[in-house]
Amino acid sequence: MIDLALLYGFIALALALLCTAWRLSFGPTMADRILALDTMVIDTLALIVLYGIHHGRSVLFEAAILIAMVGFISTVAYCRFILRGDVIE
Repeated sequence: MIDLALLYGFIALALALLCTAWRLSFGPTMADRILALDTMVIDTLALIVLYGIHHGRSVLFEAAILIAMVGFISTVAYCRFILRGDVIE
């Protein structure tokens, strides 16, 4: 039963990544593209966690935490760049 749920999760996240990639490519504003990039990071994190559950490896959960921190910092840096023109004052 868990294999079926994992398969459904993988398919749903793959579709979410495709929709987000479309928004990243054809977003009308820069803010839409930044939000799509942040959503792609979250979708990728979910895929890593599902892969870790499927294979029973806890190392992947630690990697997901590190990627989440880098994704958050990069989103903040992109937003500051858009608002102010530079990241570091």
